[in-house]
Amino acid sequence: MTAPTTTPLSGLRVLDLATLFAGPMAATLLGDFGAEVVKIEHPRKPDPSRGHGPSKDGVGLWWKMLGRNKRTMTLDLSKPGGRTTLLRLAETADVVIENFRPGTLEKWALGWPELSAVNPRLVLARVTGFGQFGPSAHRPGFGTLAEAMSGFAAITGEPDAPPTLPPFGLADSIAGLTTAYAVMTALAARERTGEGQVVDLALIEPILAALGPQPLWYDQLGHIQPRTGNRSPNNAPRGVYRTADGTWVAVSTSAQSVAERVMRLVGRPELIDEPWFASGADRARHADVLDAAVGDWIAARTRTDVMAAFEKAEAAVAPIQDVQDVMADPQYQALDTITTVDDPELGPLRMQNVLFRLSATPGAIRWAGRPHGADTDEVLTELGLTPDDLTALRAEGAL
Repeated sequence: MTAPTTTPLSGLRVLDLATLFAGPMAATLLGDFGAEVVKIEHPRKPDPSRGHGPSKDGVGLWWKMLGRNKRTMTLDLSKPGGRTTLLRLAETADVVIENFRPGTLEKWALGWPELSAVNPRLVLARVTGFGQFGPSAHRPGFGTLAEAMSGFAAITGEPDAPPTLPPFGLADSIAGLTTAYAVMTALAARERTGEGQVVDLALIEPILAALGPQPLWYDQLGHIQPRTGNRSPNNAPRGVYRTADGTWVAVSTSAQSVAERVMRLVGRPELIDEPWFASGADRARHADVLDAAVGDWIAARTRTDVMAAFEKAEAAVAPIQDVQDVMADPQYQALDTITTVDDPELGPLRMQNVLFRLSATPGAIRWAGRPHGADTDEVLTELGLTPDDLTALRAEGAL
């Protein structure tokens, strides 16, 4: 993909010290819109995301996406030379993103006092499982724990089945998006104050915000949302329905007008006149009746016919798609949601494009994730280090 000539974050320099997955994702999002991102990994222990999931020819594919638009270098921050070099890099940076356990940077004398001393305009984003303080701050934290603690798993799954965890990094992804937003907020504040600051982001918090008003409901009403499977307590019919050719579709009736259209479409207009049909919550209490009406109608038709009929009726429906379907979906194709990136290691790669489109200053994928430490010498030479300096750092084990 060709990079645009003007990008909104051009001139912004980000040091990505983080691993697995929220912090690196935030750096990726910044890089997608023009920030210069330098990924700093341990010389002997690369970011574990390089080994997560399937690989091709020994090259981790997840990293190709997570590491895109980043230059890669190695540095052992626990070594004196590594510490000194990071401080020199921090002088040139706008943002540092890290996800070490609280106290780790301080142990290396690389905490906020030291970093802000060399660069008062720096924004330090600290992404941890539980935040920088509190009784759980010292614990190792991963997205799975956030998905459990936040209440997400408790409301996910069928009523008579165990709580369900997502089969992907949901909490990390939400936290990555939030971290990018937090960094941009801190940078906007810097425009007014001239000073940087610390972003303290805990994985357990953004996913709780995404779950909506559950704490408010509990505070005011003592209400605890139960597991309801694919059904919603706020409207019906809503769920997934099997078609005659063995595929599945999802139907939503969040708007009253759509619910009425669906019932006319499936040949049950008399239900619209029921007193309970007038509100989403009341319809949800009669989901058995509504699901049977919609489910029986869909079960007698192919997915193609169902989709065409719903579209003609201006009712809300979508096919249940796996990734193979997504890759061929005409709407995603029109949006270039899955785009092609040329990679010197693996050739053309298809991956998710940048997250949104800007009309004047669009983002772009300039390159996919690069090999471990590929840009170490180049980055440090630009910093002013000499070949002798690099040799000394390697002898110390800092590179």
